[in-house]
Amino acid sequence: MTRIDDLPLREELRGKSPYGAPQLDVPVRLNTNENPYPLPEELVRRIAERVAEAARGLNRYPDRDAVELRTALAGYLTRVTGHPVGHEGVWAANGSNEVIQQLLQTFGGPGRTAIGFEPSYSMHALISRGTGTGWISGPRNEDFTIDTEAAVREIHARRPDVVFVCSPNNPTGTAVDRETVLALYEAAQEAKGGAGALVVVDEAYGEFSHGESLLPLLAGRPTLVVSRTMSKAFGAAGLRLGYLAADPAVVDAVQLVRLPYHLSAVTQATALAALEHTDTLLGYVEKLKSERDRLVDELRAAGCEVVASDANFVQFGRFDGEGGQHAAWQALLERGVLVRDNGVPGWLRVSTGTPAENDAFLDAVRALMKENKR
Repeated sequence: MTRIDDLPLREELRGKSPYGAPQLDVPVRLNTNENPYPLPEELVRRIAERVAEAARGLNRYPDRDAVELRTALAGYLTRVTGHPVGHEGVWAANGSNEVIQQLLQTFGGPGRTAIGFEPSYSMHALISRGTGTGWISGPRNEDFTIDTEAAVREIHARRPDVVFVCSPNNPTGTAVDRETVLALYEAAQEAKGGAGALVVVDEAYGEFSHGESLLPLLAGRPTLVVSRTMSKAFGAAGLRLGYLAADPAVVDAVQLVRLPYHLSAVTQATALAALEHTDTLLGYVEKLKSERDRLVDELRAAGCEVVASDANFVQFGRFDGEGGQHAAWQALLERGVLVRDNGVPGWLRVSTGTPAENDAFLDAVRALMKENKR
């Protein structure tokens, strides 16, 4: 039987594991940061209408530039951030992962490097390696915030071509302040001798933050990008629709590497229908933010350490000893609750669910903490 190591694999991919969280059939699944609320029936009907309309033209290729969708996304961003965005400064793809991939295909690649501040979203490193871009793991403080001075020093020393800033950060939930992003952006430009490096602010969980979006920082910064997704706030993980906002020149550059007609007519129609129901969907976000804050309070009351969260999930611990967090993960699983072990020593991550799901999770944690005290 042929093994993967027997294949002529690229060296930077040897020994690596594919991205993925366990998909287990348990009563309470809180491990993949999904929005737990199904789409409302009114929206489901509107999706059916739009898709039916699109289906009549499936013998033709879709709008390869997705202008109608990009215009609607620009309107949404303008509304929720207060920063005016035109469709020429927005690009959409199959999930924010494809957005990141296209950015790295355009601005990264062999002989170039990207930096991220770990622990952070692991796909930044995986997609970097997949595009032949060298990966640099930058520093964080013990409380999981970015050590700005150390990060600036690292950027000056390593001179990366792409800088990733995840805010709110996955898996820790921490937001990055405006001043830190500005410091990293300036350092990235200076380190490349004024030629500029691309700085990508990943706001996949931006709608759940206590603070404001960093999107207004785009003004006057041609190599700053903000990426987002419809998977979380819009409850559309199955849609696979991500997007970015940037200087229109960045959008033009990304189109050099995008595949022809990469967004299907069905995807565009579904996303447009969801955007018509923004108010309803953002109402679910407010419910999740309240439940997220309840999880933080209840976990602390149960004796856990909790990282302050601006996302739709919470990182909690600490579970001491070698593999302590995995033992805790297993104990919660045995109680019917699936959370995420991201490999951060001593910590686990739980997605915010419905009130009933959160209650079940909290009951399991309390039982675990009581057992650990014996």
